[in-house]
This record gives sequence, C-alpha cells and structure tokens, in this order.
Amino acid sequence: MNEALSTLEQGMAGGGLDALLVTDPKHVYYLTGFASNPHERFLGLLLIRGGEPMLIVPALDAEAAHAASSVTKILTHSDTDNPYELLKSCFAGSKPGTVGIEKEHFTVNRYEQLAEAVPADAFRDIGHLLRSMRAKKTPDEVSRMKHAAELVEEVLRQGLTHVKAGVSEIELVAELEYLMKKVGASGPSFDTMVLSGPNTALPHGVPGSRIIQPGDFLMFDLGVYAAGYASDITRTFAVEEANPKLVEIYNTVLAANEAGIAASRAGATFGSVDRAARDVIEAAGYGEYFMHRVGHGLGMDTHEYPSLHGMNGEYIDIGNVFTVEPGIYVAGLGGVRIEDDVWITPDGPQTLTTMSKALTVLHL
Repeated sequence: MNEALSTLEQGMAGGGLDALLVTDPKHVYYLTGFASNPHERFLGLLLIRGGEPMLIVPALDAEAAHAASSVTKILTHSDTDNPYELLKSCFAGSKPGTVGIEKEHFTVNRYEQLAEAVPADAFRDIGHLLRSMRAKKTPDEVSRMKHAAELVEEVLRQGLTHVKAGVSEIELVAELEYLMKKVGASGPSFDTMVLSGPNTALPHGVPGSRIIQPGDFLMFDLGVYAAGYASDITRTFAVEEANPKLVEIYNTVLAANEAGIAASRAGATFGSVDRAARDVIEAAGYGEYFMHRVGHGLGMDTHEYPSLHGMNGEYIDIGNVFTVEPGIYVAGLGGVRIEDDVWITPDGPQTLTTMSKALTVLHL
C-alpha cells in the first residue's frame, strides 16, 4: 500500500470511520495513481476497516486501471449496471456504522443513491482529511510542479515573440494555448488570461478583441498541467513606453510580492503572508486598489487549500505550495499583478517560478 493510502487509513481509524468512499477523480488519482475522467459514470475508491482497498471503475477503464493503479482489487461495472448495487455488495450484507464521504463532491442525487444502497448509521465528511494530506507536497509532487512551472515559463517566453502590431488579446491567448501543447504540457490549468491597457485593471478580466497599443501595460496570467500537477504565473509588461504612474504601481507590486514571499516560512500563519504584501501596498497609498487575497494553494488543482487571506490563522508547514500574487488595479488607468509559485522548505521559501520580474518593455 502506498504512503498516501496508509495515511488515509490511519485517519479513518482515528476518526472512528468504519468505511470510507473517495469519489473525486483527482483524489482517486492521488491515492491510487489511476487518472480518469469518468464523466457521468461512477468511480470510487472504497476502504472498509480491516479490509483490502477496492477501486470501482467503469468497465471501459478496467485495462487502464489495472495498468496504473496501486490498488490491485479492481471492480468494474458496465453502462447497464447499477454501480450502487456493486457498492452494496462490497459490504457483504453487513450494515456499516459511520462512512466517510466527500460531501463537496457528492451531488444530492448520488448521496441519495448511496444512502439507499448502503444504509449506514451516519455519513461524515472527509474533505478536511484529504485537503490536509494534499497540502503537504511530497518531493515527487514538487518535482512535477517544478516541471509544470518550467513549461509555462517557456510558453510565456515564446508567447512574448507574438506581441506585434495589430495583435489582439484573444489572439495571444490562442498562441499561448497552442504553445502549451507544443512544449509538452497536458493543457492549460485554467482559462489563460491576457489583458491590455485599461483591461489590466480587471483582476479577472476576460480577454477580447482589443488590439495591443503602445503605452499599454500587458498582463499575462497562465498555467499548465504537467504529469497531473499545475503551475500558475502572472507577469506584467510595458509596451513601447512605460507610463510613469504605472511604473510606480509596478514597483510597489513587485516589493509586495517579494515581501509576501519573504514572509512565507514554516510556523508563520497564512494570514501573515497576505498582511506582509498588503502592508507594502497600503504604505504606498494603494490599499483600496488591492481587493483580493494574496494567494491560494496549488497542486493537482490550480486553486486548492489553503486560502491566503489576512484572517487565516492556520500555520504554514514544510511542503506547502501556494501562490503569492499581490496586485493593484486602478480603473481607467490599468493594473499590475505579479505572481509566483512558492514551495516551503526547511530552509525557507523557494520559488518554483523563476522568470524575471524586472519591468520589461516590449516592442511591437
């Protein structure tokens, strides 16, 4: 049994759970090594205390599951089967006491089918257990994330060569997402964002037909998946000439980014990272223009636990990986965001993203 499954079994015993059912495909992959998108079909990893782990997969995925999964007991169901009857049979007619499930992943419909097939005394959420496990990355996971960061930076470097006269935001998005596949990534880890000029004042703006103009600031926020793990980077550039006010904003955001990274140490709170960056921006008089948290956890999902907002009093641990991405957004003028992926080591923070953050002027 792999280390993740052993940890989960220990958590099951410590939490008084008689059985545990994992249904989020990413968690199944995390625990077994089998990656799948079952669409509407049932996929589940079942652990019954004292028994052998069982992986329940659609029949069309049986061969792939046997090839990839660390769990060797694999049960299958066809499209005409009721997978909940198969699940019921796994309990051999006995009624379990407390069963752990992922409440965030279960729909009401699926929960009702489960409760009818497996009439446990109680169902308890195990989301917190899986989140805490995933938050502390193994060396293998960090290696994959480093690779994803290297790929997205290569995509951005090549993408910058397409910033030319007459090009639009959405055309740059198309070039970047083509390059992602070309350099070997599985694909984007979220919707690629390229914003220019006044659109950079929109933290979650949508790229459109606006043509890149001299005097613009140009913001790229993008990430890729590689070997199941995500990267996430934001860099902001000037086009032809740099507006002095935006240069001031840029330097402020860069200082905030560096302050946030410096505060990212094991034993500090997640909230202290936000406050370290926010203090720099507020001291420069731009506090009202930084309207989001400073970062979020990163791993198999682009946005995962923890949330780095100023009120988060939970403590940073060795192995955590999260983003540090302060920004200033001034309507009618423009905005700047600078984002890095940060890994917490015993010796302090290490950035997985290494692309230069010095303000660069692009020429059309």
